[in-house]
Amino acid sequence: MEYLKQVDEYITKKLQWSEVLQLLREVIASTELQESVKWGYPVYTLDGKNVVGLSAFKGYAGIWFFQGAQLNDRLKVLINAQEGKTKALRQWRFKSLDEVSAKVVKVYVEEAIANQKSGNVIKASAPRKKPLVIPLEILEAFQHDKHLQARFEEFNLTRKRELTEYITEAKRPETKVRRLQKVVELIRENRGLYDKYK
Repeated sequence: MEYLKQVDEYITKKLQWSEVLQLLREVIASTELQESVKWGYPVYTLDGKNVVGLSAFKGYAGIWFFQGAQLNDRLKVLINAQEGKTKALRQWRFKSLDEVSAKVVKVYVEEAIANQKSGNVIKASAPRKKPLVIPLEILEAFQHDKHLQARFEEFNLTRKRELTEYITEAKRPETKVRRLQKVVELIRENRGLYDKYK
């Protein structure tokens, strides 16, 4: 495997964990995975699909398995670092170089490669769309101005959601009133909440 300069730089910057990261990189380099950089981290792919990645933080360095939930994890070392957010992603954390067994890590990486090749992966499910809930404040404004309601109905679902959530996310009543005034003005001008950023 040809090493990438950006990965060299990432490892060099993570001085405390550079030996751990370098050892993990060497293990991965002994496989058929291709080295790349995504989201600022070393990521290793097979036919363009993410298989494993490396990262280092204040208290540990680790290897990410993008389909880690599909691994046997005989040693029970993998954790879901984002419980409730990710279904497939798992991480193996190391707090010292002594904790890294190149032979064992390679077994996990090889299994991850085999799973990717065989299609033994968890497919990302489409996020469920929340129903549009129009807050009482907007409904009351519609009762006083039917033209306003007609203008609102012309918006696409994304724009409607931006405007309604802008009001419902306000905690204090006076904030809701201020936000309602802004939303009414935007509807009349046929503009979305974030149009000025586009």
